[in-house]
Amino acid sequence: MLSDLNFSLQITTPIFFIIGLGFLFKRIGWLNDDFARMGSALVFKVTLPCLLFTKLSTTDFTHGLPTTLVIYAFFATLLIFMLLDVFATKLIDDKADKGVFVQGAFRSNMGIISLAFVVSAYGEKALGIASIYLAVLTILFNILSVVTLSRHLQQRGSNRLGGMLITIIKNPLIISIVAGVVVSLLNIPIPKIALHTGEYFAGMTLPLALLCAGASIRVKEFHSSSVLYWTSAMKLILVPVAITLGGVLLGFRGEQLGVLYLMCASPTAAASYPMVQAMHGNHFLAAAIIAVTSVLSLVTTTLGIFLLKVFGMI
Repeated sequence: MLSDLNFSLQITTPIFFIIGLGFLFKRIGWLNDDFARMGSALVFKVTLPCLLFTKLSTTDFTHGLPTTLVIYAFFATLLIFMLLDVFATKLIDDKADKGVFVQGAFRSNMGIISLAFVVSAYGEKALGIASIYLAVLTILFNILSVVTLSRHLQQRGSNRLGGMLITIIKNPLIISIVAGVVVSLLNIPIPKIALHTGEYFAGMTLPLALLCAGASIRVKEFHSSSVLYWTSAMKLILVPVAITLGGVLLGFRGEQLGVLYLMCASPTAAASYPMVQAMHGNHFLAAAIIAVTSVLSLVTTTLGIFLLKVFGMI
């Protein structure tokens, strides 16, 4: 059991330390809000798209794809989304909180935290599976977020919905995903210089993103309504348990089950905040959800990995 606990801590502790260092550096003045904002923008617009493009463009989409895993994750996420939406409709009073709750409970920070967990657990070799998973689910996450925020904030106008759809299409992650898949399928040659340059940028992604995540944590945001803690419990416990249990029942084991758990157990995506703000939802609640789940996920993920290891699932 001690070896299982050590395995779990080996995965999550480095992530915790880098996020903690970001928080510490902010408090002692080595980092500031501008660094966190600009660094996060650099990750979102440049380094993470480079990571996705380099991995997907060099992936063989004709052999060994985790098709069953991705299809299961797609429909499991869709089902979870519908159940959360029913819960929000019936049990949350403030309409400004409803869509924020739903998005905060299902939308994982896959591009930063989940990828960091996967690399820590299985090394670079697992990035192929994780990148394909991320490619499909990122598109689904963006669409479902627009749906729930528009529905609960009663913003169904074609201009607003059209504007959000354009924003999704212009999303650098989605552009890099589509470009990487097209390059791979059409077997378009990439100059080695360009590929190596992209790999250097890709290598910056996880440490920079985790430092920025730590620097962005604000303790004052932990004091909020009960919706905050309902959302956090859903995101960190109920949703990953439900999706992982479904994966176990379908026969996923080892690396695939580990990737499935780590991709859905991460905290709420930072990208959920600007979307809520743009659609005039409760952006204070959205920020608090990101902060709380970012901190508590380090505990819940360690426990989840430990249990899966103890029961011989991964």
